[in-house]
Amino acid sequence: MTNILLFIAVVVVWGLTWFAMHLQLGAGPVEIAIFWRFALSLVLLGGWLCLTGRLRRPSLESIPWLIAMGVCLFSGNYLVLYRAAAYLPSGMVSVIFSLASVLNALNLWLFFRQRPDARIIGGGLLGVMGVALLLGGDHGGGLQVGSLTGVGLALGGTLFFSLGNMVTRRIGRFDLDLPNAVFYAMGTGTAIVGTVALTQGYSFAIPLTLTWLAGLAYLSVFGSVIGFLTYLSLVHRIGADRAGYTTILSPVLALAVSCLFEGTRWTPVMLAGLGLVLAGNVLAFVRRRPVPVPVEVEQA
Repeated sequence: MTNILLFIAVVVVWGLTWFAMHLQLGAGPVEIAIFWRFALSLVLLGGWLCLTGRLRRPSLESIPWLIAMGVCLFSGNYLVLYRAAAYLPSGMVSVIFSLASVLNALNLWLFFRQRPDARIIGGGLLGVMGVALLLGGDHGGGLQVGSLTGVGLALGGTLFFSLGNMVTRRIGRFDLDLPNAVFYAMGTGTAIVGTVALTQGYSFAIPLTLTWLAGLAYLSVFGSVIGFLTYLSLVHRIGADRAGYTTILSPVLALAVSCLFEGTRWTPVMLAGLGLVLAGNVLAFVRRRPVPVPVEVEQA
C-alpha cells in the first residue's frame, strides 16, 4: 500500500509541476523564476541534509561531473523548457518531455554501449510520430511557427535532461550519494542561471503576484524537494525501472489540468498524437511477462 501511495504522489506532484511553471510565465523573465525556484529548493535540501547529518563533501574528481549535472538538469534544461511553455500549453510540453525515457535508452546505447531492444526503438518511433501529430494538429491549423518553436525548445530541454541522466550515472561511480550530488549540482545550476540573469541585466526582485508566488512555492517545495525525495524513496522500494513509469502517467494529469485551466482545445489529430506518444512509452518500458522455460529432466 505504501508503494502505491508513493507512486501516486510522484505522478500527482510532477503532473502539476507543468501548470505551476505556466503560472509564472509573463510576470517576469524566466531566468528569475528558475533562479528563485532552485535557490529556495537549495536551502530546503541543504537544510535537510545538515539536520540529518548526511551532508558530504564531494571529491575533486567528481566536481567536473557535478558541474555538468548542474548544466543539464538544473539550468540548461529549465531555461529551454520554460521558454517552450510560452509557446505551447503546459500539458503538451509535458507529453513531449515524456520522450525522455526513450532518449535515456538511446543515450545509454550511445555512451555506455547498453543496446536497447526492438521495443525501445519501436517506442521511440511511435513517440516521434506522436509529436509530429501534436504539432500538425495544433488547433487544426497545420504547422505554425510558434508551435514549431515550442516543440523544438521542448525537445531540446528533454535532450538536456536525458544527458543529465547520463552524467548522473557517471557520478554514481564516486563516493557521493544522490541527494548530495543533487544538492551540489543544484547549487551549480542556480549559480549558472543567476549569472545568465545578471548578464541580461535583469532585476532579482520577486514579482509580488499571487500566481507567481504560488508557482514558486509549489515548484520549490513540492516539485523540486518533496517530489525528488518521494521519487528516491520509490526507487529504493521498487527499482528505478518501475518507478520510471511515473513519466508515462504524469503527462495525462498535466493535460487534464491544461484543459481545465489553460483553455486548451484538443483536435482529434492532437489526441491521436498524444495516444502515440504514450503508447510509445508503454511499449518501450512496460515489462513483458517472462516466458516460462520448460525444465527437461534427464533420465539416468
